[in-house]
Amino acid sequence: MTTKIEPVSALLVVDVQVAFVTGAGAVPAAERVVERVAALIGRARAGGALVVHLQNDGPVGADDEIGTPGWELRLPVEAGPSEVVIRKTEDDGFDGTPLGDLLTRAGVTGVAVCGVMSEMCVGATARAALERGYRVVLPHDAHATYDIPAAPGISEAVPAPMVSRVAEWALGDEVEIVAHAEEVTFTDAKPVAGSVEDARDSA
Repeated sequence: MTTKIEPVSALLVVDVQVAFVTGAGAVPAAERVVERVAALIGRARAGGALVVHLQNDGPVGADDEIGTPGWELRLPVEAGPSEVVIRKTEDDGFDGTPLGDLLTRAGVTGVAVCGVMSEMCVGATARAALERGYRVVLPHDAHATYDIPAAPGISEAVPAPMVSRVAEWALGDEVEIVAHAEEVTFTDAKPVAGSVEDARDSA
């Protein structure tokens, strides 16, 4: 794991929605993750970095179905020139959204990624960022997922922490993994005028 990293100018907060981090349906490490993500958001704001909250629009009947309590973001958003919510329907936060354009117009070259689920939306978004040439920092204690249930004839149940670690490993050598969210530092991002408004209109 990397222990010292250069600052990044954007934070991608992936699917930190009520359905996934509160109540009976919460990921096992929900309290820890919400705490770490909240701290990251606070430091990103203080550092002038771009903060992007990705919000998944689940289908009818899903825990994160649009408009239901579970769909709501768990943490408050301070909407403004450097903070925006982008809604999505795919695991990859870039797929069909204005995220790529927003990062480009903000002059972002490095991002930190946090949230849920490690092997799904967090992993897919981190991989897509790597493929687009961004530096990607992934704090180990600021993303989480569920246990994988046992599959007869295949494996016993796989604990959530192991699933998260495998998800990190699967991203390859380019991702910068740090043990603790507090190791991630932020620097100023300067979005082009209109970029946040465009993102809202397109989301």
